[in-house]
Amino acid sequence: MTFSIRRCRPADTNDIVRIMGDDAVYPSPLQTPYPSEERWRKMIEGNDAPGNSDLVLVAVSNEQVVASAGLHGAGQQTRRRHVAGLGISVARQAQGQGIGTALMIALTDYADNWGHLLQIELTVYTDNHRAIALYQKFGFEAEGVRRTYALRDGLYVDVLAMARLHPRPPQLTSLQ
Repeated sequence: MTFSIRRCRPADTNDIVRIMGDDAVYPSPLQTPYPSEERWRKMIEGNDAPGNSDLVLVAVSNEQVVASAGLHGAGQQTRRRHVAGLGISVARQAQGQGIGTALMIALTDYADNWGHLLQIELTVYTDNHRAIALYQKFGFEAEGVRRTYALRDGLYVDVLAMARLHPRPPQLTSLQ
């Protein structure tokens, strides 16, 4: 599958809702069935709001969004501005075709070279071995298991908390 990566825009809302409404997708990023188009539209439109440091990217194939991924600031807490959470969702028909890897390359490049981020955090279901392998490939390490973290298909399931520190933290250079 050929695809390109670009920043998410409001016109992508319908495609995002379609992806997030797929029962092969919505359980993994802690979404629920029957996503609200209005809720997603507001979130996507909010990405360009002044002061919002989130970066949301999409993968597009044949003029259709097939994946989304983002870095989301840890909030307005001054002492956590160096941290972002990572989320990624790939449409059923696009899984296993390198799109997750391409999105991770783009997000980690942004975090390391442009975003002033020292740490990226995420949670992933402990039985999602393919996603865990992808995150480990990009330097994420397990920090612990959060037991009964989320309800999935009527059962409380565990997640693995993972984080990645900047591989080469920015340093001040001499101005002389």
